[in-house]
Amino acid sequence: MGGLRLLTAGESHGPELVAILEGVPAGLCVLASSVNAHLRRRQKGYGRGGRMKIEHDEISLRGGVRGGETLGSPIAIVVVNRDFASWEKRMGAAPFEEVPEPLVRARPGHVDLAGGLKYDRRDLRDVLERASARETAVRVAAGSVARLLLEALGVRVVGNVASIGPVETDLGAFSWEERCRAADDADLRCPDAAAQDRMKDAIRQAAHAGDTLGGVFEVVAQGVPPGLGSHVQADRKIDGRLAGALMAIPAIKGVEIGLGFEASRRTGSAVHDPIGWEPDPAGGGRFVRPTNHAGGTEGGITNGEPVVVRAAMKPISTLKRALRSVDVRTKEAVDAAHERSDVCAVAAASVVGEAAVCLVLADAVLEKFGGDSMKELLRNVDGYRAQIRSW
Repeated sequence: MGGLRLLTAGESHGPELVAILEGVPAGLCVLASSVNAHLRRRQKGYGRGGRMKIEHDEISLRGGVRGGETLGSPIAIVVVNRDFASWEKRMGAAPFEEVPEPLVRARPGHVDLAGGLKYDRRDLRDVLERASARETAVRVAAGSVARLLLEALGVRVVGNVASIGPVETDLGAFSWEERCRAADDADLRCPDAAAQDRMKDAIRQAAHAGDTLGGVFEVVAQGVPPGLGSHVQADRKIDGRLAGALMAIPAIKGVEIGLGFEASRRTGSAVHDPIGWEPDPAGGGRFVRPTNHAGGTEGGITNGEPVVVRAAMKPISTLKRALRSVDVRTKEAVDAAHERSDVCAVAAASVVGEAAVCLVLADAVLEKFGGDSMKELLRNVDGYRAQIRSW
């Protein structure tokens, strides 16, 4: 059976977060330090809240890896929540000696009320603890393993912030190297230093007003082979799978691939990418396109160009200047609950977006090429690339 399967468990202020990643071939080098580097990237970013000063995320590999290499069995990953020490009497699994005060003031824009109604939980903490973006820590950890698999095939993935609130920049004006450096080092993962300064000003203004800001991030995958995904069934289309994975990140409300919505405002001649042929002096060659308006996918299949996806993140739902709501017990009008939160988390979301893209592409790689070991997978990929060059 090809492909990856991922399950996560755990609550924001529970003892730990857990991921089970199944389907990774045997023989992939996986070191905790490689994964932890991306967890640190997720915790950075201008506009983050006080929780990041408490948590210093590191993984523990509890299964599926031995001596630094995957075994082909499910990989178990654990991230401990350090803040649990302060929450054990409210979030422990054992029956409470003293029932904690329930959270009853639903936050507009959050899942508090909808989840409470669905699961019949009158204490909304039972909903918000799992819905918290804290869960994305182990999603990033699992995505980092998928990234290592892709890198073994020569695929590189990077995410950058394209806008915060009304402040925008054109990421296409920057080189791949500039974008990679910004993704690792810049406060907002934006390669445009002047725009980043304006973004930080906008975040400061929102913070002083007790408000929050969203924005847009872009993820690009270089080196993706043509042929991932399929046109034959709707659920196999790679663009649909990418869009679904990005939309499943907390607070994401829109996804674009390639030109996205801009394509609807242009004529066909200004949208579709012409096709050319680039011969290889050693024999054969490859199909090329002078533009990449399609974002690396056509008809649900990768076409060999870089995969380009963007996601729009709404402002954080927890506002210091709380919006009006209702007490779910008394039905009286109240201010919504406020807990420690970020002012803006778009930079962190870009790292989660990278993980989502890595998981989808790695899943599609394994679906197409199979292989129970990395040697078998790489052999299959090499054979396919030779087949394409022979065209």
